[in-house]
Amino acid sequence: MPTFERLLAGRHPIVATVSQPDRPRGRGRRLSPSPVARRALEAGIPLLRPERVGAPEVAEELRRFEPDLGVVVAFGQFLPRRIRELPRLGYLINGHASLLPRHRGAAPISHAILAGDAETGVSVMRVEREMDAGAVATRVGTPIGPDETTGQLTERLARITADAIAEVVEAIAQDRVSWCEQDHERATLAPKLAAEDTVLDFREPARALARRVRALAPRPGARTTLEGEPLRILSAFAVEGPGGDPPGTVRRGGDPPLRIATGAGWLAPQRLQRAGGRPLPVEEFLRGHALPDGARLGDGCDAARLDA
Repeated sequence: MPTFERLLAGRHPIVATVSQPDRPRGRGRRLSPSPVARRALEAGIPLLRPERVGAPEVAEELRRFEPDLGVVVAFGQFLPRRIRELPRLGYLINGHASLLPRHRGAAPISHAILAGDAETGVSVMRVEREMDAGAVATRVGTPIGPDETTGQLTERLARITADAIAEVVEAIAQDRVSWCEQDHERATLAPKLAAEDTVLDFREPARALARRVRALAPRPGARTTLEGEPLRILSAFAVEGPGGDPPGTVRRGGDPPLRIATGAGWLAPQRLQRAGGRPLPVEEFLRGHALPDGARLGDGCDAARLDA
């Protein structure tokens, strides 16, 4: 959305917008347009919302607008050659939330946090058939904060993306853009997270578990089980120190008020959520839920059960 607003305010007119079809949204799950589609309608910009952007009729419709360039941000559909090469300049550009070739794929922000990367950023590249493999016009780096979640980092990178794409569009317009091919041998993949990726394995070190919690926040949340029932840990930090208890063992009292034994150190939850409940700060959660000292989390947990 920040990129669309930035381009809308720029000197190069947006001749048409392509967005996803209306989807059920909100509590009532009513069909509603995406934020970009809604803004395009407000601005009076022609809008296409195809189920399949690669359909021949979509290309025919887009060709009527005679675009010079296409800009893609988090579109979520495969773009066939007839779309990629449709603009007058013969290509589309895309803003990707990583420093390519690192973290190609659908979930680069979560994977950067999971990997413990100190830095991430935005790459503006040409769209090719192979995902996120096109030549790059610019990379803009930014540190990852020690407590930054995927949600927080996503918002910050969206603003960086808007600036980077606007600068590349202007460079293209002035015929001064320079493309740099990626080193494909250095590429790493960042696929969409699966259900099993959300499960906390307390045999891992506390630092790695705290990164997983941040990588999965605010949604879907890192998961474990308590007495066979799903439990989400939405915020947590690592505490150094000797353990001695089996991984997953709960210890209460002191500061922090709740600790979970891990393979190395302790995981200290800050926000938790039981199935059907609302997210609660740890102190409020402990007042309202039985979680005895010495309880074990995660016994027999699996991704399928946690989907309940």
